[in-house]
Amino acid sequence: MDSILLEYRDPLFGVVVLFALIFAISFLTHSFSVYKEKKARKDYKKLLRRFEIGKLKEEDYVHLYKTYNLPFDSIILLASTFLQKGNYNKAISVYLSLLEIVTDRVKKEELLELLGTTYFKSGFMQRSRDIFLRILKFSPRNKKALHHLLIINEKLKEYEKAKEVIECLDEIGEDTKKDKVFIETLSIINDPLESFEKKGEKLYKIFKENNEVQRLVANFFLRYNKEFFWKHLEEFEPKKFTDLMWYLNFDDIDFEKVSKNDFLNELYNAKGYLDTLDHSNDFVFDILIALNKHEHKIPATVDFEFICSSCKQIHPMFDTRCPHCHSILSFGVKHNIVKDLVERNQSLQ
Repeated sequence: MDSILLEYRDPLFGVVVLFALIFAISFLTHSFSVYKEKKARKDYKKLLRRFEIGKLKEEDYVHLYKTYNLPFDSIILLASTFLQKGNYNKAISVYLSLLEIVTDRVKKEELLELLGTTYFKSGFMQRSRDIFLRILKFSPRNKKALHHLLIINEKLKEYEKAKEVIECLDEIGEDTKKDKVFIETLSIINDPLESFEKKGEKLYKIFKENNEVQRLVANFFLRYNKEFFWKHLEEFEPKKFTDLMWYLNFDDIDFEKVSKNDFLNELYNAKGYLDTLDHSNDFVFDILIALNKHEHKIPATVDFEFICSSCKQIHPMFDTRCPHCHSILSFGVKHNIVKDLVERNQSLQ
């Protein structure tokens, strides 16, 4: 009995037992970790498969961020696929869900910027403005927020508010010279209380000092004071707004003035309003002039497209700001020969 007790109290036996316990605990811990990792990977792959077929839900993004510690930038990258597909509502839902759990100020500001720009792209201007105003409360020098706020106020025709934003941009050192002229021109054109005569005087003064707004000013006079436009034709460059000149009605044109302007003379010969030229230096106009003289009338006309000088994007309609890069009055006009719309409509009947 004593020998058994001595053997039990042997230090070597205790060491063996200790190592056995350590090994058992380590093995169990490792096995549990492997099990958890396999389960996590399985869940993660399941989420990815759902994402690949477009079924990832808003709460899944939160789950990926909180449970799997997926980097914030990766989450945003995944959510951006909705923007690429034009699914703005889905992207908005993801950003709103993430805003509820993100506490870091920088990340929160980034999410608010994304939310504001997504509202902007989807046409919810008031909501977008509210978001950017919220950003400016704790980050008053946020240039992205200020620039979007300027464009939103412009689109909502709240020009006085737009001017206030321009003042803020001035204070942080942004170049706002073009913005000031542009917003001032729009505010005059859209002033409901000012008479057309007073508007014309102000716009002509701005135009004399800033040639960049000449299309806006020319368009105003062609609508409300054609006599003034033709009287001052030499001060404008009709080639920069070819589409406006092309679509004028015959009775609205001063052909005496046209006869002294080579470009307009060629344009109205191409349109068929005049028959005084056999050729044009412009390739499209030259073809149209030849077609007009053809024995059998061949239906053809011109179509216009607008190319942004900043981002080079092509647009089917004129806009004062490029929808892609938001540059001001950056559209150049290009004309192409196409089948006459009247003929095309007849062919469909």
